[in-house]
Order: sequence, then structure tokens, then C-alpha cells
Amino acid sequence: MHREYHRWYSHRLHRDMELLMFGHAGAKVMVFPTRDGSFHEYEDLRIVHSLEEKINAGQMQLWCLDSVASETFYCSWRHPADRIRRHTQYEEYILNEVMPLMQQKNSHACTIAHGCSLGAFLAANMAFRHPQHFQKLAAFSGRYDLTLNVEAFCDLLGGYYDENVYFHTPSHFLVNLQCHWRLKHLRRMDIVMAVGADDPFLHNNRQLSDILHDKGVCNQLHVWEGRAHRGQYWRQMASLYV
Repeated sequence: MHREYHRWYSHRLHRDMELLMFGHAGAKVMVFPTRDGSFHEYEDLRIVHSLEEKINAGQMQLWCLDSVASETFYCSWRHPADRIRRHTQYEEYILNEVMPLMQQKNSHACTIAHGCSLGAFLAANMAFRHPQHFQKLAAFSGRYDLTLNVEAFCDLLGGYYDENVYFHTPSHFLVNLQCHWRLKHLRRMDIVMAVGADDPFLHNNRQLSDILHDKGVCNQLHVWEGRAHRGQYWRQMASLYV
């Protein structure tokens, strides 16, 4: 399997960022890591191995991104307004640095946003905010409203709310979305979500699925037995849905 490592200094984030690319051709899969994950997490969890046959056949090419979660939503010492601004910088890094490199390396017309856990939120948020760039979303075990308090999971912004939080919360801004151009792109996107029946954010997944259906945006929500929130489940989900 072809494997490439990339590292450069991002002037948008003012730090070095790394990524791994697997495969030589096919649909470009932008992989966002979990809360504590990094650019090599997908390889460490052997999810890359579960997709090896498709990768070697030139059906897909994985682009495994680095994380700044410890500087954004999980940075307790930073003011919530600064957390969301830092996340916006991360989005700009992806749009203006990562995606041009992906296009330079691979001109395939299909780009897929993908992730698990926090990575599912990051993938969905990116795809829903910039649907013109993506043909598919595959989101597993996601939480699509970071302001929720559910079981032991708290509001990651500590009760703070502003326009930036609203426009980075899919289950909030999609409810009021009226932009025909954006809806047109969302309606031709292949959207697949998977979550465990015992996952504390199952209701949030169902809510997001219903919001999309209400907007005429087709999507699939697969509910798995148990919590289904670990690598062994994500390997199976990836082979089925990515």
C-alpha cells in the first residue's frame, strides 16, 4: 500500500501540522481524528487495514488529518469564544492548505468527509458548512451538538453561545437553513451516519437525521447494538459505509 507522510508549518495555525496519506488513487477520504487522536490514529486502530483491499484497488485514498482538539473544544483554560475561533482557524487550514494538496496529488472528483467520535462532528460540520467540496459524509459515533449536557458529557463551551457557536453546531444551523445553493449541494451528498443503540448521543443522531430529512436531504442512520464506540466497531463500520 502506498503511504506518504507530510508535515509543514501552517501560517493559519502558527504551528507544524502533520498528516498521512494512504493509497495511490480513487475517492479522497478526509479522515478527522477523535478527541485524543492524531494523524496516525486511523493506522493505529487498524482501520486503514480494514480498508486495505479498497485502497490497493485504487477505489479510495485516505488523508488522515492531525488534530487541534486540545487547543479548541478540550482546552479548558481558554475562553470559549477563543476555543471556537481556534477551531475556525483549523477549518481555514483544511480548506486552504490540506484540500489544495489533496487536489494536487489526486484529481478524483469525489471527496468524502469521515470521522469517528469527535472526528464525526468535525467531518459533519465541515461537510455541512462547505457542501460544495464533498460528495459524501461518513460519520460514526458522533455528537453533533457540543453544547449538550448528556450523562457524564458536558457542554464543551461551558454555557457560552454566540454566532460562531451557532454556525458550528450542525443540529442548530441546519434547522434554519434556507440557502437554496447550499441545500442543492447537500441534497446530492451521500450522507451515512452510524451510532450505537446505547450511545448517549443516539437521540442527537436521530435529531440530526430528522432535521436533514425535513430539509429534503436524504441520509442513512444505522443504529448498532450496544455502545459501539471503539475501534473494533469503527473498523466494521468503515468497511461497510465508507
